[in-house]
Amino acid sequence: MNKKAFKRVTALALTGVMAMGTLTGCGGSGDDASKPADNTTTPADNSSASSTDNSASASTDEAKTETPAADDSGVAGIEGWEAFAENVTLKIPVYDRGAEGVPNVSDNYWTKWIQENFGDKYNITVEFVPITRTDVLTSYSLLAAAEDLPTILMEYDYPKQAQWAADGYLTTYDIDEFAKVAPTYYQRMVDLDQLGYTEMNGDRYFVLAERPYYDTGYTFVMFYRKDWLDQIGYDAYPETWAEQKEMYQKLIDEGICEHPLGGHMVTGAGVDQNYAFRTYPLDEENWACYGDYAIPALGDAANKEFIRRENEKYQLGFLNPEYYVTDLETEKASFVSGQIFQFAGYISADVDFLTALYEQDPNAEVAVQFQAEIDDPDGGTVSAYRADNPFGMMIGFSSQATEDEIKAAWMYMEWMTQEENLFTMQWGIEGENYNMGDDGLPVPVADYSGDCKQGFNNSKDYWCVTIEARNAGTIEEIIAASSPKNLPDDLTQQLIDNYYRKEKLAENGRAVSDCNFAVVLDSVGEYQASLIELYTEYRDQLTMCDPEEFDALYDELAQKYADAGFQEIVDERKEAYEAGQSTKLQK
Repeated sequence: MNKKAFKRVTALALTGVMAMGTLTGCGGSGDDASKPADNTTTPADNSSASSTDNSASASTDEAKTETPAADDSGVAGIEGWEAFAENVTLKIPVYDRGAEGVPNVSDNYWTKWIQENFGDKYNITVEFVPITRTDVLTSYSLLAAAEDLPTILMEYDYPKQAQWAADGYLTTYDIDEFAKVAPTYYQRMVDLDQLGYTEMNGDRYFVLAERPYYDTGYTFVMFYRKDWLDQIGYDAYPETWAEQKEMYQKLIDEGICEHPLGGHMVTGAGVDQNYAFRTYPLDEENWACYGDYAIPALGDAANKEFIRRENEKYQLGFLNPEYYVTDLETEKASFVSGQIFQFAGYISADVDFLTALYEQDPNAEVAVQFQAEIDDPDGGTVSAYRADNPFGMMIGFSSQATEDEIKAAWMYMEWMTQEENLFTMQWGIEGENYNMGDDGLPVPVADYSGDCKQGFNNSKDYWCVTIEARNAGTIEEIIAASSPKNLPDDLTQQLIDNYYRKEKLAENGRAVSDCNFAVVLDSVGEYQASLIELYTEYRDQLTMCDPEEFDALYDELAQKYADAGFQEIVDERKEAYEAGQSTKLQK
């Protein structure tokens, strides 16, 4: 297990909640946030949570670290499984991201491989249910209304899972029974101190996947045209806003591109992440009330300065003036055709837009934009970013599912966690998707387009039920295996350097995990969807307005946003925070 997977995160004092017996916890002893430690500190005392000891803390869950008892067959885990007497249908959600060049998400080589190697053996019919990635809540609500929920409901965000539990989509489960069926998966949750996240209001709802390197995420990267910088006399992407403005303006003045930063429509959860515009050290109450990334915090100071910067980019012509009607795929096509300076995406052996760019322009040269290391007071920014959850997928089980269907889901999770199955799903077929290198590590085959072609991001949406990232070797080896292949420019070392920049910032408290709440926030379920839609409208007005009108317009729209439900969310978050029913900031 890598050091990030075992690293105890100090940002969490949910242990105090567990100690008070208010919500999550382990036998009363006592999310995107940090890993809970199973001990009995109070919310105001983070001392024990800051330990980096990897051993399990003393708690009433400690006894659960022993090997789970066997099931009715007399053997715990896969060796004790038997095929169901009658066929069981297991419905598993899979994100439909609308990405081009990937197989049909619910019917492809890998869905068939899972059926043949898992489903057929245990008399389980495995169906993959497409979930619209940009509108997860609507997808699940429609399925619930049709009484056709998938057996597994999974999401990265604690608020969504909490709301589904409150809405009756999820059933509770017996963790001892889960441990019998899925002992490997269960023991890993113990080892990673995740059991505290499995309960809500004293009931057991959730199972947690692993997220290696969660606070130094290296897979999503901004790429830019280094050859264009060479043309205007820059040897690196500048880090201060003043220098960046000069650079963008030179790109325009030299006729290299008209709107360097491109841009696409602002919509959906997780937009406008303003961590670089916050004041550090963070105020804990403000972080709890306004820091969540899922619902944009229109009305908070950091959000205001973030949008002010977007307004400046728009006024200076750096943004595409029609960004608000431009979708992501169109923006990507603009990068490929040489109309914009940069574009972000996930790394893999085959990054489609990089491959297409070099086919379009063999003389192009691409580089990685590094995470900023310095604060820029004159530019109003700091070197900080959002850290992922310390867990991967949060998984719940449908209240519409039978006991056998839920057991089949547990079996699938355990089966996918087995090293040989996970390796195949992550890397593919040797000689097709990868070849084994001299160092004993897989080397992906770039531009592979055969029958075994993997889905989006190395088929992650099938195996994310157990882990969030491919994990083979050291971090340098993992990045080397995941970096784009068969390009004129080898980006591996740049990706490694960027990772270590983020690691340094994380060690200095600049990788910020969001606050998780240990109670259902009813206002979130009621207003989230409408607020996200309203935010898109207001954000575009603020981006395009006359700069002299910005402050007054911002205050006016922030009030309307608050009246539309955001203030109720803030008030409910504050109430939960003051009651000790939330995670705490790192000290």
